[in-house]
Amino acid sequence: MPSPQMPHTAMVFAAGLGTRMRPITDKLPKPLVEVRGKPLIDHMLDRFAEAGVEKAVVNVHYMADDIERHLKARTKPQIVISDERAKLLDQGGGIVKALPELGKDPFFIANTDSLWIEGAKSNLDKLAEHWDPQKMDVLLLVAATASSIGVDWPGDFHMLPDGRLVRRDEREVSAFIYAGLGILKPELFAGETRDVFRLAPIFFAAAEAGRLYGARLEGTWLHVGTPQAINEAEQAIARSAL
Repeated sequence: MPSPQMPHTAMVFAAGLGTRMRPITDKLPKPLVEVRGKPLIDHMLDRFAEAGVEKAVVNVHYMADDIERHLKARTKPQIVISDERAKLLDQGGGIVKALPELGKDPFFIANTDSLWIEGAKSNLDKLAEHWDPQKMDVLLLVAATASSIGVDWPGDFHMLPDGRLVRRDEREVSAFIYAGLGILKPELFAGETRDVFRLAPIFFAAAEAGRLYGARLEGTWLHVGTPQAINEAEQAIARSAL
């Protein structure tokens, strides 16, 4: 039974160029790169289906035809393609374009290069249970920087005792890293006139207002952003099954 707070829709970012995954992405879009025999995008969509998410809006740009063809037979969640073939909009602009399909309620956002090994309970369920629209505009799944796989940067956020996230200073190392999954309010984009813009400044503005929170991932986060990270993720999954 899905949590009563479980968002019904998700924005899945699949339009990027996958430059760090080259040369694999010279011939294959990153969302279709396989880990343990399954494309990255299916790892994420399967998790959404298991959690009871009804609709996933998937934006496409680079090798869009390949991604559309792959997703055509999928029924759970329902797939809606947000076509960015003409112009890559970045994550913020991609959300604005997709808002009519995402609806008026809070929705998930997800990067396709984000995987995780589950802990004692579903991290999607945990995120939904932590969601409190009275005090939050954004809730991010965050993982321990030191124990995450495929991470080559010094973290993203500090976490306060009440769960609020504070942006890491450029010269600092922080204990928590954004795990590529979150819940956002659509109101954050009300009146937005830009068509191309990044999502990170939305997070940082919410942090400044004290309305960016984090829920700590149970298990191990796997960031699959480079060819080397594919092998690292597969080894970590194999170890977890022993």
